[in-house]
Amino acid sequence: MRQELPSILVVDDEPFIVLGLKTFLEDEGMEVESAGSGEEALDKVQSGGVFDICIMDQRLPGMNGDATIRALHALCPGLRFIIHTGDTAYTITDELRDMGVGSGHLFRKPLLDMGLLANAVRELVRC
Repeated sequence: MRQELPSILVVDDEPFIVLGLKTFLEDEGMEVESAGSGEEALDKVQSGGVFDICIMDQRLPGMNGDATIRALHALCPGLRFIIHTGDTAYTITDELRDMGVGSGHLFRKPLLDMGLLANAVRELVRC
């Protein structure tokens, strides 16, 4: 019996970051789609896109990462989140913690070991 591949939505406005994440995660056996803004991510989900995990940047054009996470969580309460940000001052809010985003789900750019991110994705998919 073949198991379904984890489905990942990468939300980041930096094309090279998206390409790097997409390539690495696909090589790890995951299906990856991307969105360049929070609004585009919401459109994908509202148009029927189904994802297991969302990897979210914080500094985005339009809606920021936290606002996008809140909106996506309202649409898909089972969607799990990983934060991937270059903002060195960013901390996870209590509201996001209540949605299941823990300190092990926060990765800072530049991420030197993408294997850590892939392992976090696998752990969340198993939950």
